[in-house]
Amino acid sequence: MAAAIVSSSRQVGRLTNAAKRLYSDAYPKITTHYTIHPRDKDPRWKDVNMERVAEETDILIVGGGPAGMAAAIRARQIAEEKGVEVRVTLLEKAAEIGGHILSGACVDPIALNELIPDWQEKGAPMNTPVTSDKFGLLTSSSRIPLPAFRGLPNYNHGNYVVRLGHLVRWLSEQAEAAGAEIWPGCAAADLIYRDDGSLKGVATGDVGIAKDGSPKDMFERGMEFHSKITLFTEGCHGHLTKMVSKKYNLRENSEPQSYGIGLKELWEVKPENHKPGLVEHTIGWPLDKNTYGGSFMYHLKVEEGEAPLVAVGFVVGLDYANPYLSPFREFQKFKTHPYVRPLFEGGSRTAYGARALVEGGWQCRPRPVFPGGALCGDAAGYLNVPRIKGTHNAMKSGMLAAEAAMDLIISGEASHDKGVVPTAYEDKLENSYVYQELKQVRNCRPAFHTSLGLYGGVAYTAFSTVMRGKEPWTLSHGGADHARLKPAKECQPIEYPKPDGVITFDLLSSVALTGTNHESDQPAHLTLKDDSIPIKQNLAVYDGPEARFCPAGVYEFVPMESGEGQRLQINAQNCIHCKTCDIKDPSQNINWVVPEGGGGPAYNGM
Repeated sequence: MAAAIVSSSRQVGRLTNAAKRLYSDAYPKITTHYTIHPRDKDPRWKDVNMERVAEETDILIVGGGPAGMAAAIRARQIAEEKGVEVRVTLLEKAAEIGGHILSGACVDPIALNELIPDWQEKGAPMNTPVTSDKFGLLTSSSRIPLPAFRGLPNYNHGNYVVRLGHLVRWLSEQAEAAGAEIWPGCAAADLIYRDDGSLKGVATGDVGIAKDGSPKDMFERGMEFHSKITLFTEGCHGHLTKMVSKKYNLRENSEPQSYGIGLKELWEVKPENHKPGLVEHTIGWPLDKNTYGGSFMYHLKVEEGEAPLVAVGFVVGLDYANPYLSPFREFQKFKTHPYVRPLFEGGSRTAYGARALVEGGWQCRPRPVFPGGALCGDAAGYLNVPRIKGTHNAMKSGMLAAEAAMDLIISGEASHDKGVVPTAYEDKLENSYVYQELKQVRNCRPAFHTSLGLYGGVAYTAFSTVMRGKEPWTLSHGGADHARLKPAKECQPIEYPKPDGVITFDLLSSVALTGTNHESDQPAHLTLKDDSIPIKQNLAVYDGPEARFCPAGVYEFVPMESGEGQRLQINAQNCIHCKTCDIKDPSQNINWVVPEGGGGPAYNGM
């Protein structure tokens, strides 16, 4: 009997080992990044010097978008006014300032007017005031005009159509002129804490790591930046914002954030089709009534001799249910509409890009302060969705955070030795137009979640506008975006027209226009917590949605070398840093982390 038991246990052992080999063959190793495979357990790193050089600064700003630049400028303005010397340092992961910026963009100048009242004299690239508004509902064959008049969220007179990357670049020049230090190509990768648990600063990413996760001969450790106050202005779904929010439980009293993906192209159009200052939006086709989204077409003023320029884009709410939906292909399909297509006929596409955006609003606000720092702009979710505007709120929040930080630094309360919570920033937000706007429109986006979908959302937005947001209730978004994706067996595949290379295009030729570049021999920064999940769960249940929701062709399901089954291939070099995969992955298995500094898209005024 005992012999039989031993024999049986040996058989089980052999089966277990066989199962492990089968598991390994079926689910090959994909992720080599140190956040998943720690270096302290890797003998290849045993004798590598892991010390970092440290810099000390007073205010550290992580992210070089509108919020970060506004914070840097305001902090230095206060230092000048008070006659104190305060070091302000801003880290930006793009190789050039503005290189990762993508937005519509139709900008309300209210915050810029406060920050730099003489911006026109100083040459800010805000040259296209809105001259006319158009809004319409597209059916499959026609357009139904909808009202766009004063008092409605889509009324844009007084605003400016801009190329936001150019505006951010100009803001960086103002920040440097004011005395701020701007460090492009520095990707903040890790958080550093004090002994009291407060945030001490950040560390930039290491360079010189091979694709297999081993150190190269030219390996260099990142730098540490220690600060009295750190402001996170990373934009939507930032890498460190995720970490700091989890560390300090900043989302404890908020709903899960809701997101959209915005895709954009720049087109040189025929002169007769160009109407500088025209701002046009559509809703409806090609999306069904239960999928939130719409388009924008902004006509930019250009200098004499330059080609007429139109920015066209398409936004899809990432709470969509059908795993077969492709935001990129919906965008291409939109341009084939008989009302839209004539604008682009005879023209040429010059640029493409995509970026996730925060749509949750009031219900999804995290607490914006914590020991040692604060969240600003889209990192905290301050986009006004009905207005399709966030730049002014991002800038204002950055300015308010800088004011609160400067008060603590000048008074001596904030130091390198202890972390303080900049609670005054939270108070300033409560009394600002940032929170007033968000509260007023809080029910517009979640109203699209009813069975009436688009029609119920539009009707409610009109009602809420009349009520000026004073209705005594707050609607819920109903859960996280990734949880709304349905299994493939419950959905119908979507047929998309083939690209014609004239008005509509394939994905890879589009990505080529982004100027995206990454050091090829580095671990993929699209990390998987479990390498088996893409096949075992995402492909099996949802038919591999990551191959469709990514707007850059990063994720591909390809045949196994054995010829049996498929495996996931991650083309990390294609990544345009949109963050959609991290948000929409139904298994929440993808964690986007920063690649080596300077990698990513190289947008020119997107």
